[in-house]
Amino acid sequence: MNSYIRELQDVIRRLHGVESKHVQRVPVKEIFQGKTVWEGIVEVFELAGHPKAPRVYAWSHDTNDPKKPKRHVTVLPVAPILSAEAAVKAAIVQEFKSLEPTEES
Repeated sequence: MNSYIRELQDVIRRLHGVESKHVQRVPVKEIFQGKTVWEGIVEVFELAGHPKAPRVYAWSHDTNDPKKPKRHVTVLPVAPILSAEAAVKAAIVQEFKSLEPTEES
């Protein structure tokens, strides 16, 4: 697990430009219309000197893309995202939005 935490800290440093300290693991199970759409552990990190947030929620998951077999997710707790559960919901919504076809003019 320590290598996983270090991996997430590297992602946090790269994406947010600050150092982090692991403080908590939160199990999350997201259910939509009676079906589990995501289940896993969200890692919570305190951020040192971030201008917008004192902490970040982070996790990774496997993908079906052989070029990028793993996807890392980080979510800053900015209202209304104030919990690990809300971070997962926001990430799921964002992922589905990125899959929607866009209209071309």
